[in-house]
Amino acid sequence: MNACNLQPSNAPGNRGLMPTERTDQLPTTGSELGQFITFTVGNEEYGVSILAVREIRGWTQENKLPNLPPHVRGIINLRGTIIPILDMRARFGGGMTEATKTHVVVVIQVAETARGLLVDAISDILTISRDQIKPVPAMEIGETQAKYLTGLFTIEQRMVTLLDVERLFSGESINLDHGKPHEEESDDG
Repeated sequence: MNACNLQPSNAPGNRGLMPTERTDQLPTTGSELGQFITFTVGNEEYGVSILAVREIRGWTQENKLPNLPPHVRGIINLRGTIIPILDMRARFGGGMTEATKTHVVVVIQVAETARGLLVDAISDILTISRDQIKPVPAMEIGETQAKYLTGLFTIEQRMVTLLDVERLFSGESINLDHGKPHEEESDDG
């Protein structure tokens, strides 16, 4: 298990860590290596490609907005950029997280949009090869949830579920100007 170098960010107001380099990519064949940041939500451990992670920071209180989806806690100002905070426990159907100082926000980049994922804790930064990733077995978990999973791997007696963050939030755009899910505007006047 290899760890990616993380160092404190010197940006004003940042209480988090940022990856110092992002040279590995999601593995695509055989023994190619990729790096993943793993985190816990309840008793489960999940991983996302380090290429999607912009920064990791401690929990700070969010600002609430009206009419947001149940898993969207609100917004924070991240050095001048307003980003939505998504509660991963609620996103996976486990109810809202009672956030404390020990919780962590993983800031990810999805296409052109930054989003914060509220998780219980960061577990590890792992370098794994493509042949260590196993396909998600066919189960009755529903097509909707299965499409968010890219694979599974085990390390040190732990099972880690890999998430596809682009699919997890695809089709979901939050219009922060109005505080409700974005809807296509019509030209009807």
